Amino acid sequence: MTRKQIYEYFVTYFEKAMPEAKTELNYSTPFELLVAVILSAQCTDKRVNMITPNLFSAYPTAELMAEATVDDILSLIKSVSYPNNKASHLSKMSKVLVSDYNGQVPDDFDELIKLPGVGRKTANVMLSVVFNKSAMAVDTHVFRLSHRIGLVPKRCTTPFAVEKELVKNIPTELIPKAHHWLILHGRYVCKAQRPQCSECGLTAICKYYSQQSKK
Repeated sequence: MTRKQIYEYFVTYFEKAMPEAKTELNYSTPFELLVAVILSAQCTDKRVNMITPNLFSAYPTAELMAEATVDDILSLIKSVSYPNNKASHLSKMSKVLVSDYNGQVPDDFDELIKLPGVGRKTANVMLSVVFNKSAMAVDTHVFRLSHRIGLVPKRCTTPFAVEKELVKNIPTELIPKAHHWLILHGRYVCKAQRPQCSECGLTAICKYYSQQSKK
């Protein structure tokens, strides 16, 4: 099967199996999603969603969060992973949004990565989820599944390399949705330690499944 055929199968399957794929982070504004995504680094969405209601209630805007101290923010996010670093990032990020962007989250990649605590993955999440742009955020799930299924060649050893390969092969209008297809499939079916191959609809194209079947 050619790589083109693999991607065609991948897209056809998920368009039917998961037509409304979207983030599991709870948010109501671009600012809230940015905060949630920063908090989600090396942490589960479930944990973040337990933290953000009180955080968003106290600081629903960049202006209000910018006025808070790092300790104020830390007190509301202390159960997240790396709370000290994230509290510092949120404080600095909010201040930059207020001083440089009138409190609004920019819709441009180069501007987003200027914000403290925002790297390539977070910027791409914002572009795809909030602004519906063809950006592919590569987290651990996306990276793992892309290799495991066989969507990308072995030479794609970095998240950026995987991102470029996926963007090249997935139809432009489906890239924002495909990001969630891979995340949700990795979270609930193609798990890191125990992939649930018996529940998977991609076994016909999956490199991992093919290798396991030969053992």
